Amino acid sequence: MSRFFSQKYSTLVPYTPGEQPKDMKYIKLNTNESPYLPSKGVFDAVKSEAERLHLYSDPECSVLTKKIADLYGVDKSEVLVTNGSDEVLNFAFMAFCDSDRGIAFPDITYGFYSVFAKINNVKYREIPLKDDFTIDVNDYIGINENIVIANPNAPTGIYLSLEEIEKIAKSNPENVVIIDEAYIDFGGQSAVGLTKKYDNLLVTMTFSKSRSMAGGRIGFGIGNKALINDLNTIKYSTNPYNVNRLSQIAGAVAIDDNKYYMDNCKEIIKTREYTVAELKKIGFDILESKANFIFAKHDKIQGEHLYKRLKENGVLVRHFTKDKIKDYNRITIGTREQMDILIKKVISILEEIK
Repeated sequence: MSRFFSQKYSTLVPYTPGEQPKDMKYIKLNTNESPYLPSKGVFDAVKSEAERLHLYSDPECSVLTKKIADLYGVDKSEVLVTNGSDEVLNFAFMAFCDSDRGIAFPDITYGFYSVFAKINNVKYREIPLKDDFTIDVNDYIGINENIVIANPNAPTGIYLSLEEIEKIAKSNPENVVIIDEAYIDFGGQSAVGLTKKYDNLLVTMTFSKSRSMAGGRIGFGIGNKALINDLNTIKYSTNPYNVNRLSQIAGAVAIDDNKYYMDNCKEIIKTREYTVAELKKIGFDILESKANFIFAKHDKIQGEHLYKRLKENGVLVRHFTKDKIKDYNRITIGTREQMDILIKKVISILEEIK
């Protein structure tokens, strides 16, 4: 770092995104992107909207906000559209947490939560998962702290029921409970409906996974109008034009084409179950996933070694170095053809070590 870098960030360790190597053509199963292209309507709309790039985007994201509100059965005043769901999460850390009001989340979860806490000078507490990698709901009941939970969790893919989410929100009425639903469309049930019942519940989602627009950077939050007003205060104090023109129109048309994307999710679920079955046949232990990825290990090969050998063979998966999960790899579900290549490569690698 330079001699000008602020001391308040001197110990900050930034989030490490999934690698995007360009040295060869890979089958990318490491960053939970959709294997399917956006709908044709999105391509056409973006091409047309490009003619207006000399004009600022709508700071209220009016069209997209209304379409999201209609889709999820809420009022547009209960929706905030952001530059990816990371932005709405960061806004929430800024709005509801500080050095006195902390936040709790699992010790194995989305790695950005601790970074958001540190960069915003927020005290935080990591609550250990159980030995089977599930969240113990009782650990969050009445703790009188802000809470953020990825549901399904990442990188495990394990899902909490709506009943469990409701217990957490109900028992912490003086604190904000954030449910990060980046992967909810792959087999889970959204907690959006509970936001009508609990004014402390904020649900965040993204277009990056189920709607094939990781590169479009569209996220949103749904919650009580007062919560959304708080988040808007942060937005308009940092970057009012946070979502560009092309992303806004792409997101709006994607909502119009929602059946196309939900049908793709169904295909990914089918491919996930196929992949799980095939990997279990060759000795893998796999956690039960409701996401567009699986978390898998094999007792005959170290997680890091399998990750490296797959990369050498043109297949990228995600490996984490925390002791508790270092034997596992997170594998994004691609097309059936991509998963067949993965399985073939894995079989070959396992035969090498016999």
